[in-house]
Amino acid sequence: MATPLDADRIQAALEELAGWSLEGDSITRSFTFGSFKEALSFLVRVGLEAEDHDHHPEITNVYNRVKLSLNTHDAGGKVTEKDVALAKAIQAFDWTR
Repeated sequence: MATPLDADRIQAALEELAGWSLEGDSITRSFTFGSFKEALSFLVRVGLEAEDHDHHPEITNVYNRVKLSLNTHDAGGKVTEKDVALAKAIQAFDWTR
C-alpha cells in the first residue's frame, strides 16, 4: 500500500509543478489546446506515460480542454509519490507552456 503524503510534502511538490494544484484529495491541472486534435494527441501521450508508470489519472476532456486529477486508490484516494512522479512526467512533455 502506498503512503499518503503530508500537506507540507504536497505543497513542496506543487511548487515544482507549474499549473498543478490541490483539489480535495487530488492534484489536478487543466490544459487548453488549439483544437480537439491537439487535446486528443495529448491524451494519447498521457495514456502512454500512465501505462509506463502503472498509474492512471482521472481524465476529463471537452473539445480542446483536458483536466487531469491524480490520487492513489490504494492509499485511500490520497496523494502519494506515485501521483507526483506521474505529474512530473506529464509536465516534462506538456507543450501548452
